[in-house]
Amino acid sequence: MIDLYTARTPNGFKASVLLEELELPYTAHAMRLMDLEQKEDWFLKINPNGRIPAIIDRDAGDFVVFESGAIMVYLAEKTGRLMPSDHKGRSVVMQWLMFQMGGVGPMMGQANVFFRYFPEKYQPAIDRYQNEGRRLFEVLDRQLSEHEWLAGDYSIADIANWCWVRSHTWSGISVAGLDHLQRWMQVMDKRPACQRGVEVPDRTDHDDASDDDKAKAISKMVER
Repeated sequence: MIDLYTARTPNGFKASVLLEELELPYTAHAMRLMDLEQKEDWFLKINPNGRIPAIIDRDAGDFVVFESGAIMVYLAEKTGRLMPSDHKGRSVVMQWLMFQMGGVGPMMGQANVFFRYFPEKYQPAIDRYQNEGRRLFEVLDRQLSEHEWLAGDYSIADIANWCWVRSHTWSGISVAGLDHLQRWMQVMDKRPACQRGVEVPDRTDHDDASDDDKAKAISKMVER
């Protein structure tokens, strides 16, 4: 049994979609991010960085894993699925996973902050992150023009990138003209495990918070 501490964010979905794909039994614990529950002492003992997601693998002596990418690698290797066993194949998957973690996620995340949450709109920052996000989408599109999946067979690299790219409208980043990326997104959208994973945890009243409340919450998170 896996205990998953998560919230309805792209990084949170990376863990829940993978758990659904692997058909591993797990219990999802919804974290109240706007209340800064992730900064409370009990959770900092699980993840010292105070971020979601994090897991506790009860079958492995209550082994804790934090950071979404590390969770994905751990679970893929634990089950021997969605990660090639050969050295080169594993490297290709890791490259596209790191591409998401070092590029797509941070750029889209900053676009979200400046485009959606900050009360003052600083256009140069918005342009910078939206333009870089679009450039990264074009890199994905080129890769997908020659490959069905990002790294050979379907893998954790596809899940990681899709969980972020699917929210492109929230970041204000267009996918117009990126036909191969759109094809891949549509295929991912139809996967039952992907559909189930992005509904974890269940929607709560926290999702109905006003933009002003979200902006205040983001400011608190930045300060902390």
